[in-house]
Amino acid sequence: MAEQAKNYRFFQNKACEYFPCHQGIPEEDFNCLFCFCPLYALGKRCGGNFTYTEKGRKSCKNCSLPHRREHYDTVMDRYDEILSVVERMDREDV
Repeated sequence: MAEQAKNYRFFQNKACEYFPCHQGIPEEDFNCLFCFCPLYALGKRCGGNFTYTEKGRKSCKNCSLPHRREHYDTVMDRYDEILSVVERMDREDV
């Protein structure tokens, strides 16, 4: 049986005024699916190439991890960890 297409793993929005928003990725492999990176919530444990601004904010300007076609599984494999962060935040709000 032939492998099913997995088109849900990749999306591009070339009409976006920021496309491509990160340099160093071949245009044909630039994935816009995770435009707002779900790994951001993991803070310093996100696994990306981030820095901190002078004001102490996390900057992902130099990170291309979620935008590389081949990193879909890398992001999705961390979903349970992201859920744990959200659940912990929700418990703290109560």
